[in-house]
Amino acid sequence: MTNHLQELEAAGQAVWLDFVDRKFLAEGGLKKLVANDGLTGVTSNPSIFEKAMGHGDAYDEGLSEFLGEKDASVVATYEHLAIADIQAAAADLKPVYDRLDGKDGYVSLEVSPYLALKTDETIAEARRLWGEVDKPNLMVKVPGTVPGVPAIRQLIADGLNINVTLLFAFDAYKQVAEAYMDGLEARVAKGEAIDRIASVASFFVSRIDAEIDKAIDKRVEAGDDEADALKAIRGKVAIANAKLAYAWYQEMIESDRWQALAAKGAMPQRLLWASTGVKDKAYPDTLYIDTLIGPDTVNTMPPKTMDAFREHGTAKVTLTADLDAAKHVMAEADRLGLKLGDVTTGLVDAGVKLFADAADALLGAVAGKRADFLGDRLDGMTTTLPKPLEEAVEKRLESARADGWSRKLWAGDPALWTGKDEGKWLG
Repeated sequence: MTNHLQELEAAGQAVWLDFVDRKFLAEGGLKKLVANDGLTGVTSNPSIFEKAMGHGDAYDEGLSEFLGEKDASVVATYEHLAIADIQAAAADLKPVYDRLDGKDGYVSLEVSPYLALKTDETIAEARRLWGEVDKPNLMVKVPGTVPGVPAIRQLIADGLNINVTLLFAFDAYKQVAEAYMDGLEARVAKGEAIDRIASVASFFVSRIDAEIDKAIDKRVEAGDDEADALKAIRGKVAIANAKLAYAWYQEMIESDRWQALAAKGAMPQRLLWASTGVKDKAYPDTLYIDTLIGPDTVNTMPPKTMDAFREHGTAKVTLTADLDAAKHVMAEADRLGLKLGDVTTGLVDAGVKLFADAADALLGAVAGKRADFLGDRLDGMTTTLPKPLEEAVEKRLESARADGWSRKLWAGDPALWTGKDEGKWLG
């Protein structure tokens, strides 16, 4: 059988896996994908680690060994386990990194999702994780939020490899690309090398269509006069948005500014297509791979999507095809009042919250495991409450979790109370 994943390399696109856990690595799963499918990278996130650490025994041995030496906070326990996995994945991908002279072979680890709207804290966390992992083929994931852009600029200037996440809007991507070039230019100005610094800009795809299609379906069901025009662009907006971003990328790398950096060895910041698993079963399961293939790009796929493309994907350059049609789709989305700008802004806000919720679930799972292993070494408390009060307490605890009360308390954030001078009381 033809392995269509292997054909993507000839089209200029790298294949990355959006999954990593200890059992998968121990069984040689990553090495097999490198050898059989031409895989050149891997990404991780809290949702993936939460499923692996909290629901199974793959991490029990490492957890027991770590906590057997000393007690540690939940965050420290998680990081100990996660960093070991990231280092193992980096080792598996090091031959790829060496073979491609640093152009690929990366594993990504993200900064705390709780810092998505904090510039200085993001910079400090990224530097710390970079030092802890201590592998040249690490990429630190930093969200492409408004506060994230100056952090990206500084971290590139520091010489870190950066995977920019949570990009939905064309304008947000351009700001990130500018930040990458700014960071490289800052290094050049200091006489520092820029030829081994890598970055990707992770442009999320399917979530855009999920929101736009929802709005389209609602209007069609209501008998909108523009029903036919709305249905004509259903499932096409995210792809058109991505194609226009890539067209801008092609113009950018031809610019004098980029050519000056390239002459000093700079590697392009590749566009990475994220959220490529199809959410609407009416669409082909390889839709967001088939339609987004082009040179200097990455497609990071969940395992099911990777399996599907291996079997029946179509590996040919499609990113530069039908650009006029993509422009028409975007013009129609604007004319029909689908408010793509509002959608992408909402998706960033929702993404920040979803990642924080996933981190809460992950740390909660690790906390449960930690409590099991430490047993009587931990002081504990149990409560027995009347059912109405118990329900009220659970509801309040959930709102406290969602709003990050404990994080705000430790940060001395006066917004936890009235937003006035309470922060001065904390020390």
